[in-house]
Amino acid sequence: MTSVTDDLPLAADFPKASVEDWRKLVDGVLKGAPFEKLVGKTYDGIKIEPLYPRARGVAPVMGRPAAAPWQIVQRIDHPDAALANAQALQDLENGATGLALVFAGANGARGFGLEPSAEAVAKVLKDIHLDAGIGIELQIGPQSRMAAIHVAEYVKSNGLDPAACNIRFGLDPLAAGAVWGHSPYTWEEIAPAVTGAIKGLAGLGFKGPFASADGRVIHDAGGSEVQELAFVLACCVAYLRAIEGAGIPLEAAQGMVYARLAADADQFLTMAKFRALRLLWARIETACGLTPKPLFIAADTAWRMLTQRDPYVNMLRATIATFAAGLAGANAITVLPHTLALGLPDPFARRVARNTQALLLEESNLAKVSDPAAGAGGIETLSAQLCEAAWALFQESETAGGAFAALQQGVFQSKVAAARKARDANIAKRRDVLTGASEFPNLHESEATVLKATPVALAPYGEQKYKFDALPPIRLAEPFEALRDKSDAALKSRGARPKVFLANLGTAADFTARATFAKSFFEAGGIQAVDSEGFADPAKLAAAFKTSGAELACLCSSDKVYAEHAEAAAKALQTAGGGYIYLAGRPSETEAALRAAGVTGFVFAGGDALATLQDAYRRMEQK
Repeated sequence: MTSVTDDLPLAADFPKASVEDWRKLVDGVLKGAPFEKLVGKTYDGIKIEPLYPRARGVAPVMGRPAAAPWQIVQRIDHPDAALANAQALQDLENGATGLALVFAGANGARGFGLEPSAEAVAKVLKDIHLDAGIGIELQIGPQSRMAAIHVAEYVKSNGLDPAACNIRFGLDPLAAGAVWGHSPYTWEEIAPAVTGAIKGLAGLGFKGPFASADGRVIHDAGGSEVQELAFVLACCVAYLRAIEGAGIPLEAAQGMVYARLAADADQFLTMAKFRALRLLWARIETACGLTPKPLFIAADTAWRMLTQRDPYVNMLRATIATFAAGLAGANAITVLPHTLALGLPDPFARRVARNTQALLLEESNLAKVSDPAAGAGGIETLSAQLCEAAWALFQESETAGGAFAALQQGVFQSKVAAARKARDANIAKRRDVLTGASEFPNLHESEATVLKATPVALAPYGEQKYKFDALPPIRLAEPFEALRDKSDAALKSRGARPKVFLANLGTAADFTARATFAKSFFEAGGIQAVDSEGFADPAKLAAAFKTSGAELACLCSSDKVYAEHAEAAAKALQTAGGGYIYLAGRPSETEAALRAAGVTGFVFAGGDALATLQDAYRRMEQK
């Protein structure tokens, strides 16, 4: 790799800047506020500084071969096998270099998925040249585990060389148990079944990898980067031990496991997470006496970040996630189509998902540089911090007795629950912004198109003998979407959405900023804002409110105008029938007087928007 110097000819005429110079400028902008205001913090408590020096003396983290592109993997999940085959052929003809065969019952099926029968497998794979260099990833669960055998049988029955087929078989009972919160068998019973399948597939000549450690389980449930990494390590090690225990040498077992991570719209944390997993796995390989080899890492863009509302924003989220995973060395990336949270994606959504990767590879040339983050102080620091924290949690799971025992004892679940609670609080307060859902809503958006399909019904798998806390998948926008659903139901049944009257006081200069904020605030919950001109006369304000048909009112103006007119305006609104009156702004020393005048709540940045909106619906339902 070409060495980097400090020579910057274009900057030679400028004085060299120092951290101290930067701090002086920052302190001037902060105007007395503490510098710590600029320091972020992840859900693992890791600090993110606003500025980092260059990391010196570091080597690139080895992932994909130099300048090699990642596999552009496209989901194949249509329950109709013939239609799924048509989708697969179209994807391969238009740029996809891999297919994720998502079977019903898999963790990533999202309500759909292929039928796990031999007949369905044969239909799906018809006319697909499995030995032509494309990557095939199987996403299966315990109910659809036989799909792996059916794929292997299809390869043999068609006279193909298993060694020439690039198939990742996706055996991962630990992930399924974590999502379900139960297992019909102990790990001592599960391990021989997994290793038996692996030995059988390897005996047929397949190269693998065979066992998957699925970090999406943690991410989907609201967990953190450290928790996802530790879970992947614990599962990888559990499978590695089981394979070695079945009589397969560690050197061979090393290539039989792979990992799957979620990539989300936090670009730098995603990059650091993928890099950290490679560093952590190399540490495990070294501890096992193995020569480190890059772990195969498959990436899925994150399920939990998808929104049903304004789903086109999901395209931007997926682009950032793909960018981050690709730069961080993912071997294969699957982009979830932007309408997946609404149903089975149509051809347009599938094309956008596929082209998101094609553009980043072919036009932006992201794969041309191996580990471009090497030496970047922020990402190097984050990678190291994630490694340290994830290793500690991995050791905790090892102390518990391994991945399965750790799940039984709630080692991962308790930490995921804490992270999710903190995440939910930040989403409710709109500190973590969900564009189109919690911020910048559009109540008049057109409905996105999805395909109609009947999901494959599978019988329950085994008895729930061994129970523990489950890690079910979530989407972060769901609480706000539930309120929007209520609004849509009201529109359908009554012909009108619930409304809030923006009771603007004073001139446009006085009320515009807070009226704009209040409109976005209430419409994030599906409560349509009815705007108004500025009022000085309480009687005229009350009359305008009465004719608006709104159930709620929200005073909007400056603090100065509030001091002079808010109490009288609130009283007039209450007399006009506004039993539920809000004020846009933080409570101040006049809060008691305002409440006495009829103000029932305050809406402001950093307040619990979700709780306020839920309470507003309860109040309207009680009228």
